[in-house]
Amino acid sequence: MKKYSIIVAGGKGLRMGSELPKQFIELKGLPILMHTINKFHEADSSIQIIVSLPKDQLNFWSELIEKHQFTTPHQVVTGGDSRYQSVDNALQYISTSDCLIAIHDGVRPLVSTEVILKSYTCAEEYGAAIPTVDLKESIREVNQEGNFAKDRSSFKLVQTPQTFRGDVILSSFENGYQEVFTDDASVAEFSQHKMHLFDGNYENIKVTTPEDLKLGEVLC
Repeated sequence: MKKYSIIVAGGKGLRMGSELPKQFIELKGLPILMHTINKFHEADSSIQIIVSLPKDQLNFWSELIEKHQFTTPHQVVTGGDSRYQSVDNALQYISTSDCLIAIHDGVRPLVSTEVILKSYTCAEEYGAAIPTVDLKESIREVNQEGNFAKDRSSFKLVQTPQTFRGDVILSSFENGYQEVFTDDASVAEFSQHKMHLFDGNYENIKVTTPEDLKLGEVLC
């Protein structure tokens, strides 16, 4: 089946304490977003990569491409005011439901190629595939009555790429936005699709803070 990857890069860099959007901050001499795009191309050069960027960042991205002589094939589309809208806009550029679609955070450049490839394999078999990792720390639930210890083995940390058969995710997005949506998996789940979980890689961090950037420099 034809493989697509939608890479969503709409960050503002506020938590990074930077005026430069976090996806454009350099990691070992290359903008984070370019590392992310390269990882999908490295996993499978046949993947059609679609990058969703805010309208006011399109020109700057073109400048970065020229500056770094970046040649990895990808298509750029205009994102929306939210992650949901940005993904929805990108989905409009996919003309068939007979495909596999991975949706990935632009600031997760350390996803392994093994996880990327497995996400497509599992999505083709199960319809929806979500990489997760086990929690290492103890967790507590906090509510109006106080705070309470919880069994961490009952929970998972969710990563991306979240990958779907085209018929699953395209039809799910046709139902419109709901406040309960937290990621693309929740969009599909709202439409009664079940999620298949598989092992992600712990290095696949979302680079959103200065501490993340320092860790990324070590792991990249």
